[in-house]
Amino acid sequence: MASGGEHTNRLINEKSPYLLQHAHNPVDWYPFGQEAIERAKRENKLIFLSVGYSTCHWCHVMEKESFENEAIAKMMNDNFVNVKVDREERPDVDRIYMSFVQMTSGGGGWPMSVWITPDLRPIMSGTYFPPVDRWGQPGFGTILQRMADKWRRENDKLVEFSSAVVQAMNESLRVEGSSSDDLKIEEKFRECTKIYKGRFDGVWGGFGHSPKFPEVSRIHFILHAFIHSSIFLGNVDQDLFHAVSYTLTKICHGGIHDHIFGGFSRYSVDQKWHVPHFEKMLYDQAQLMMILCNCYRVRPQKLFLDTADRIFRYMRSDLRDSQGAFYSGEDADSLPTHAAPEKIEGAFYGWLKSDIEEAFEENAGKLSGFTFNALDVFLYHYNVKEEGNVEPHSDPHGHLQSQNILMITGSAAKTAEHFKIPLEDLEKMLRTAEGFLHEIRCKRPRPHLDVKMVCAWNGLVLTGFSKLASLAESSVHEECAQAAGELFKFIQEEFFDSTTQKLKRVCYAASEGATSTPIYGFLDDYAFTVRGLLDYYEFSLRPDVLEFANKLQGIQDQLFWDIEHGGYFYTEENSDNLIVRMKEDYDGAEPSGNSMSVKNLVLLGGYFDSSDFRDKATKTLRHFGAMSHFGYALPEMMSSALIQDTGVNEIVVVGPDDDATREFLKIIREFYIPGLTIFHVNPENPKDFAKIKADSYKMVNNSATVHICFNQMCLPPETSVENVRKILAEKYFHPK
Repeated sequence: MASGGEHTNRLINEKSPYLLQHAHNPVDWYPFGQEAIERAKRENKLIFLSVGYSTCHWCHVMEKESFENEAIAKMMNDNFVNVKVDREERPDVDRIYMSFVQMTSGGGGWPMSVWITPDLRPIMSGTYFPPVDRWGQPGFGTILQRMADKWRRENDKLVEFSSAVVQAMNESLRVEGSSSDDLKIEEKFRECTKIYKGRFDGVWGGFGHSPKFPEVSRIHFILHAFIHSSIFLGNVDQDLFHAVSYTLTKICHGGIHDHIFGGFSRYSVDQKWHVPHFEKMLYDQAQLMMILCNCYRVRPQKLFLDTADRIFRYMRSDLRDSQGAFYSGEDADSLPTHAAPEKIEGAFYGWLKSDIEEAFEENAGKLSGFTFNALDVFLYHYNVKEEGNVEPHSDPHGHLQSQNILMITGSAAKTAEHFKIPLEDLEKMLRTAEGFLHEIRCKRPRPHLDVKMVCAWNGLVLTGFSKLASLAESSVHEECAQAAGELFKFIQEEFFDSTTQKLKRVCYAASEGATSTPIYGFLDDYAFTVRGLLDYYEFSLRPDVLEFANKLQGIQDQLFWDIEHGGYFYTEENSDNLIVRMKEDYDGAEPSGNSMSVKNLVLLGGYFDSSDFRDKATKTLRHFGAMSHFGYALPEMMSSALIQDTGVNEIVVVGPDDDATREFLKIIREFYIPGLTIFHVNPENPKDFAKIKADSYKMVNNSATVHICFNQMCLPPETSVENVRKILAEKYFHPK
């Protein structure tokens, strides 16, 4: 990546780490905006739009090979207006042109390369291009020359073609919603679960083949499906829970999990979760923390809680800004040594067997209390080999030759059994070894850290922290609760602009300064933040948190709601320089804003008895429900549809703020209850929105009392802790 030198372009004035990485390219880069567009129109030049993000490995490769190449840069500067976009800062621009890439090629990814007319209509696209012709693929220089020649010779044809492209894009975005009140939710549910069972990888977990992404939205839906089937269909479908539990176990054991620092890489390049693409993204950490906690609530497994704790420690140590919010992620590439001239992928994460042997020898004193050979046990447990454990097809560039990516092929219990040692001793030894290996790895050159704080992703973090803080068994639940409170404060004071009454998409560390022109939030920023607030309220029961969620939902409705067809647009009306107004209709690495919004609306409708929120949830489901394979494309929305269809689960705890009341709240938090609305009514001082419940729900015999309503039916009030636990366990499977 360029960092200083003889060239400096306009990107030097930006805050985005990705744009700043390109500020010293010889390419005459512009940020996306009016200046670049006006120049393209004035000179009648095509715009070359390059979209990526700072932790993207192949973005770095293309920069080094092409954008730092003087000859290629000259060709770009002479023939095009060149525009760089950080997809995390401007997801609106990214999604519009990615839809074109996918429509014309059937695939997509980053770096994204698109040639667009001066009025921003796309005519040609691709992803990574090598600098010269190779691998049967035309080189970037060849493509540049072709596009320049074609624009000069066939300008009118290309303009006509671009108009047809935009028309086709608009047509593809039209979804004919259902006019029927019967959305056939159960029918769609059965179809969806059948598809997932068919795609489940019974050997390695997950769905499909390589590359493998965690796909948390899908895992979360299947967990909800397990609960739903048992309660409403009378079928305890163990295959569904096995798909969730087995997948999470394999992910936790795999090389995609950083066994030394904690946290997870974005995906694995193989089927067995072993060799990752090493970038670590905030949204993955947040979502995996959430699903691990929820699965633990259904059937507690120590592995899941321990892994969630480790994610938290990693985030607190390596991704947290001093003000309480969290950075976007860490790069896949780093220098193999401090003296090395070039970064390579995975350098920070691999281990030579000899390095581990040396580390154990140097730390023999820390291991002297164990009665077994700690080194042999560690090498066995993590599948470490002399020749390295990375298969050649997973390492096409040879960066990981002789390296080991730590991966558990069995389990802690199997390792302990193999060596005939107590499990507790094994776990203690592993923690000790991981501690001194952590110290060794800290001395290596660190991957680049993207210090951009994205509102939507911090909303996901608030959800993850709220779930973990709710589990008293967690070793970090108190620190997690504090971190959640600090993050809520940051969202209120920094992400929310009190002047414009809007969320900002990004904030930067105080040392980086604020952006000169704020980038205001998109649908995801509101939907994910509202979800985070609802989950944080469920944990904290702070009325101000719920009121803020209600406020943000109202702002979201004003800015993004489609009055005519239902559902939410991704961008505000009349946004500058956007050729289409999109609606997200797919849950991928992140859930779509529409999927998240349905559950938000259903829950807020329950909390505030709002028919408007409930109607918007129904209209959104009607809009997307007519899609082919609705549940498979939108598993998070399918989950929300189940809650809408069966009704929210309401629990009201009436009692003073004392130990008895807190014990009831602690028990309730032990369970995964989809679609829960929870109220604490202190009869001595009912607060805000909970006052209405004070008239309907009372204490029995002057004791703290729990009122439980689910499936549109209320049970008799309970004053017994054990009875409440038993009632919830009968529905939600917590066998403690």
